Amino acid sequence: MNSNQEEGHDVWTEKYRPKDFDEILGQEDIVKRVKAFVEKKNLPNLLFAGPPGVGKTTLALVIARKLYGDAWRENLLELNASDERGIDIIRVKVKDFARTKAISDVPFKLVYLDESDALTKEAQQALRRVMEDFTRTCRFILSCNYSSKIIEPIQSRTVFFRFKPLKKEDIFALIDKISKSEGLTVTEDGKEALYEASEGDCRKLENIMQACAALSKTIDEETVNKITSNISKNDIKKIFNLIQRKDIQNARKELIRTLLENGLSGQDLIKEIYKYITTMNITDIKKLQCIEACGEIEFRLTEGSDTIIQLEALLARIARILLENN
Repeated sequence: MNSNQEEGHDVWTEKYRPKDFDEILGQEDIVKRVKAFVEKKNLPNLLFAGPPGVGKTTLALVIARKLYGDAWRENLLELNASDERGIDIIRVKVKDFARTKAISDVPFKLVYLDESDALTKEAQQALRRVMEDFTRTCRFILSCNYSSKIIEPIQSRTVFFRFKPLKKEDIFALIDKISKSEGLTVTEDGKEALYEASEGDCRKLENIMQACAALSKTIDEETVNKITSNISKNDIKKIFNLIQRKDIQNARKELIRTLLENGLSGQDLIKEIYKYITTMNITDIKKLQCIEACGEIEFRLTEGSDTIIQLEALLARIARILLENN
């Protein structure tokens, strides 16, 4: 990784990026197995798959640091395949790097291809040949969001690790670490809001906290909702309370107000309605019917239907379900 790449990373992301295996949160089983490879200095080609912000790039950089020490930058080629996805990047840049020996006592260099599922099929075929031809002088770490987009010949040449989103306790531990270091106060409802907004993505969490810190040294649910443009649970609760009181006209007005004042897309609002439905004290059958309605209306919006009409149709279906036999 060159200096320009490092400077391009978000400041907080770099500041809190783990430098050792023990600091990586939420992926203990994967870290334990990879650490064993590194200690023996006998690393196979690796394939990391999973959602963004869960430690794939971090683990790759820790591997490089542990293998090469201070010379890790000279022995690591880091590329983002979504930016350079053609066959030429494999035939020229990767091949030129892979054919030279490592500058250390480790007998191989490392190539890290981030977002490798963005490589074209032709580029992946070329990569397969490079992986075959330079097994003595180079090891490859590929990371992707969707392993199904990686061709089978590459998958068969790598040891596969599936990363998972960080658990709530891992996110809370990171929140505590950052808030202590930056002199921030995070309330309990603020922690819950940060966890829900980050969706287990620590990079997203750091960016949200950094934005919140610019507004206030105290981070609560309201501050997080302002930054992320999330809807307050009270707004959704108010809509459902109006439905259950059979005040459909005002429920409709509240729905449109929530959509427009928060600058949301129809899909965003449906996701919030879906989350609220899963917490409601209603029968499982009614929950399933409401969720089915959310899925159908979300699909219609994706296909290009009118947002207001479809949201009002969703409101009507949910009202019919909740008020049935009432």
